[in-house]
Amino acid sequence: MNHGYGLMCPACAAIPGRKFNIHEDAFMADKNMQEDLGKVIEELEKKRAEKPDSITVHHQLGLVYRKAGRIEEALAALEKAIDLDPFSVESLVNLGGLYFDAGNMDKAQEVNERALSINSASAQANANLGLIWQNRMDAARALEYYENAVKHEPKLVTVWINMTSVHLMAGNDAKALDAAREAVKLEPDFPMAQNNLAVALYYNKRYQEAKTHADKAAALGYAVDGRFLDALNREIS
Repeated sequence: MNHGYGLMCPACAAIPGRKFNIHEDAFMADKNMQEDLGKVIEELEKKRAEKPDSITVHHQLGLVYRKAGRIEEALAALEKAIDLDPFSVESLVNLGGLYFDAGNMDKAQEVNERALSINSASAQANANLGLIWQNRMDAARALEYYENAVKHEPKLVTVWINMTSVHLMAGNDAKALDAAREAVKLEPDFPMAQNNLAVALYYNKRYQEAKTHADKAAALGYAVDGRFLDALNREIS
């Protein structure tokens, strides 16, 4: 099978030796914030003035500032939360996410490693370090951290999705398929998971099954790579 082109990913560089798109999620973030960010920020800033030593308030402000795109203020708020509680793994993980977003891989690595030194069972810190090493094209280190993440939190669908990509990067097609199936088992209506399962099935030469899951991904609203569909149809015909 021709694997002559890079596999393009939104959170990492091109992966040598792979041809079709497979996607992975970046750092996990708090998804339960209200959409009226201005009002939320105003209320939290008022609480911060009233309780300047509240770790929770500084941490929440950091998350909301990040969501609002106010990165410098987000960094300052999370760093203040960590100053108040140097053992706050959650604040460290989110601070690492900000550094990752800014492209500062070294700082992102440092902060997440600090989180792991406090709590080696932190699934998010392990997942984030996996993504950092995936971004650096180091499959072995990425997989080490991803495997630790799912050992402590087996239901992290984003990690299984990323593991699919890294296994394909490393040429571990059978393991990529196992990871992709796990992601779909956890969230069968996740379009990206269905797409990645289709790609993993393709590289395992299970073309009809790949077509089934590519169709599911498309039905769920995913923009399946046209080149992939063309190649898949050629294998089936």
